[in-house]
Amino acid sequence: MSADLRPVPEHQQRVADLLAGRHPGGPSAWPSEQVALTAARGRVLAADVVAPEPLPAFDNSAMDGYAVRAADIAGASDASPAVLPVDGDVPAGAPVADLAPGRTLRIMTGAPLPRGADAVVEVEATDGGTDEVRVSAAREVGRYVRPAGSDVQVGATVLTAGALLGPAQIGVLAALGVDEVAVRRRPRVLVCSTGSELAEHPDPAAGQIRDANGALLAAAVEEAGGQAVRVLWSADDVDAFLGLLDEAVAGGDIDLVLTSGGVSAGAYEVVKDGLGPRGIEFAKVAMQPGMPQGSGTLPHPGGDVTVVCLPGNPVSALTSFEVFVRPALRAAVGHPHPARRVVRARLAGLDEPLTPMRGRRQLRRARLDRSAGTGAGAEPTVTPWGPPGSGFLGWFAGADALIDLPADGAPLAAGDLVDVWDLATG
Repeated sequence: MSADLRPVPEHQQRVADLLAGRHPGGPSAWPSEQVALTAARGRVLAADVVAPEPLPAFDNSAMDGYAVRAADIAGASDASPAVLPVDGDVPAGAPVADLAPGRTLRIMTGAPLPRGADAVVEVEATDGGTDEVRVSAAREVGRYVRPAGSDVQVGATVLTAGALLGPAQIGVLAALGVDEVAVRRRPRVLVCSTGSELAEHPDPAAGQIRDANGALLAAAVEEAGGQAVRVLWSADDVDAFLGLLDEAVAGGDIDLVLTSGGVSAGAYEVVKDGLGPRGIEFAKVAMQPGMPQGSGTLPHPGGDVTVVCLPGNPVSALTSFEVFVRPALRAAVGHPHPARRVVRARLAGLDEPLTPMRGRRQLRRARLDRSAGTGAGAEPTVTPWGPPGSGFLGWFAGADALIDLPADGAPLAAGDLVDVWDLATG
């Protein structure tokens, strides 16, 4: 690796430290907010949740069958069934009924266990009678009864701070009557694309292109659990860029400014020229795509702002986001899985050996065949997807993985194992 190239892990740590440093004390110090449970999916819990009531809230039947006193059917068998009068039905949602000795009530799954009953006989162990029922098997006390609090006891900590709220977590909170939860606030991100070549209107003039970076980085921020509060565009004019940026962060409510473009070695590098004198550091990272990077803290009267500057090529910008920004955003709020899942997979579909780059770690777009790894000891297979260059956004749109090739390795052939970032998992 060239001495003037920064290792990828070093730059990852720098970006993570910058974001974490906005609220010293770790993820637990990140600001929280109350949100409706219906809006909490994918959020990180900011405080423990203590069960306000037991779950189930009352003793209930685990089966469709008959509520009985176990003593009334002791010794029942096919040869000598117990015969009990049926005093009615207890459907789910009914109030608690009373059961007299020597009698039964037909009961449905989830219905409250009648007072006096201590067991349930499943329909399959009876003749299904409605006026009287023949029970052909004994059942011990507590059989097919779900006692109150058998799942969650009142006062128990049902979820701890830092838990990621998915369907099961939201479900248990809903069952306990919790309709609002404290979650860590989503990082607020200002996305700014730069470049005079970007068209302000849907129909580009000759020599101009549409701004893909604003849309793709805003989408990437949202997918990572952040909030893209604004998407800006600036021409290659340092004063105009700085004026636009200063105005956007004046309110002090931005956690991260994410720029794209203007960080390389050309004649119109507006981000580097504008933010370098303000203390933002620019470096070359030993990675392809995405070598030119910038990062730092921007002093501002409205409050210092974390800034991460990405290359302008959309493929480089998105790859850089995956490597540096996404895990840092998620780690800052205490997401339990900040990094993409990495799997070992065997190379497939190669027309020629895959040769790692000299001095730079390469992230190659790919498609991962997860079905190939379902057998015992088997690995999934992965196929490079499209050319390796950084100008192929259409190919990236069809990829669902990144092959992580270390620098300076030996050429790889079909069947060789490689590390793969699975982009299809959260």
